[in-house]
Amino acid sequence: MSYRVLYFAALRDRANTDAESMDSQATDARGLYAELRARHGFTMGEDRLRVAINGEFVGWEHALRDGDEIVFIPPVSGG
Repeated sequence: MSYRVLYFAALRDRANTDAESMDSQATDARGLYAELRARHGFTMGEDRLRVAINGEFVGWEHALRDGDEIVFIPPVSGG
């Protein structure tokens, strides 16, 4: 399946991009994030991230569909 992944904050810095399209056999957000951790060397665990698919917050076990847009949202700070 093909997905579009958006990155913010620390994940964007680590991936060195704000978005990428990718093909994956992952069927849920947890599996996709595991692939991305291996690809980009993300060190942040799932417990520190929120997941949104197609603009809606979902759980890590949410089933992915071809063409989904996935965002893994890390904690952010600022002022």
